[in-house]
Amino acid sequence: MEEATVQKRNFTAFLIHALFLALTLNFIDINTVVPNMLAESGGTAVHMGILSAIMVGGTKFMQLVFAGMIVPLRRKKPALLAGIYIRVAALLALGLFLGNLGGEALWKVWTIILVMTVFSFSGAYANISYTDIMGKVILPEKRKKLLVVKQLISSVGVIVSALLVKVILSQISYPANYSLLFLLAGLLLLLGTIGFWLIIEPVAPAPVRTPLREKYREFWKVLKDDPNFRKYLFLINTSGVIVSTLPFLLLYGRSRFPVDGGMTGTFLLVQMVGALGANIALTLFSKGQRYRSMIYLFVIVSALTLLVALLLPAAPRWYSLVFLLSGISFTISQIVSSGVLLEISTNENRAVYTGLSGAGSIMQVVYPLLAGYLVGIIGFPAVFIMTSVYIVLGLYTARTIHCERLVGAN
Repeated sequence: MEEATVQKRNFTAFLIHALFLALTLNFIDINTVVPNMLAESGGTAVHMGILSAIMVGGTKFMQLVFAGMIVPLRRKKPALLAGIYIRVAALLALGLFLGNLGGEALWKVWTIILVMTVFSFSGAYANISYTDIMGKVILPEKRKKLLVVKQLISSVGVIVSALLVKVILSQISYPANYSLLFLLAGLLLLLGTIGFWLIIEPVAPAPVRTPLREKYREFWKVLKDDPNFRKYLFLINTSGVIVSTLPFLLLYGRSRFPVDGGMTGTFLLVQMVGALGANIALTLFSKGQRYRSMIYLFVIVSALTLLVALLLPAAPRWYSLVFLLSGISFTISQIVSSGVLLEISTNENRAVYTGLSGAGSIMQVVYPLLAGYLVGIIGFPAVFIMTSVYIVLGLYTARTIHCERLVGAN
């Protein structure tokens, strides 16, 4: 098969999966659906902090554990598919559990957290292979285009699914509404594996087996010798905490006015409109492989999102603007975190860098746990202000990070 045909097929395969994954994540959106589901099940800000730490930071940390298992594999696609099938099983199991949930109970909250942990960690296992395969089968000059187009297609698709989520949450009573959402999510994610079956992955040379001590020495060498990677870690440990803080926005809204299933669906829809708008703008105005201006934008929007939440009137219509900003912030964060990591790594070390980036995202584990605890002591406003100030520290990375496709970027 000709190289151009292989490239086109692989490019299409990633887009097919992106569409179904976006539809899936919309049904179990961690910023709207999951926080409200957890709150209605009897969960508190502390429980939300634990779940956010697991689903965002914990997932990235587990990538280091799984990197040692996946790096030696000559073909990564079987590992990728295995991780996704475990995710599918977790979603279907949770959907069945929620269908028989009944009233509030603490053990039910912890069961939800446990199943979502399996879902998240299996995603970490799959992501190592996903990043490695993308780096090998997509040409460097096509990567940013893939990331932006992938986000654009995903955003368009989830607008439709967001409308469906709103209908389900509005018309079906709790907990049957959440049960249906998770069952549909499992089926959609299963369909998303069609894309990965299409990928043509080259068989890598058999890697040299190295002792565990040598592997950790290699990890330390990366941290010591690559200043760009250290700056990347600084970014995801400062500005990157916005991703694990966004779930608290819905809990803050619930503390100011009633939030039912229909309102949760509205917030999700507005969030998807923000994501779509951000993708359209980035598609039209992004220049080549330049990420520096995108990092600046990510830091500024992320810091403003939490401050705007505090300044808006306590009314659902006004508060919807917060989720518009959260959609923009989350979308840019996905492009920045994936794109910059691809550019500062190579085909040979990409799996190692991906694993290290997950293990190095320590604040995405610690911060939501701390925030969930502090909310009960000093309240949401103080936590949001403190978080916004912390996020701004990421401007240091935007100003100083350096790689070939960032030189002279604006």
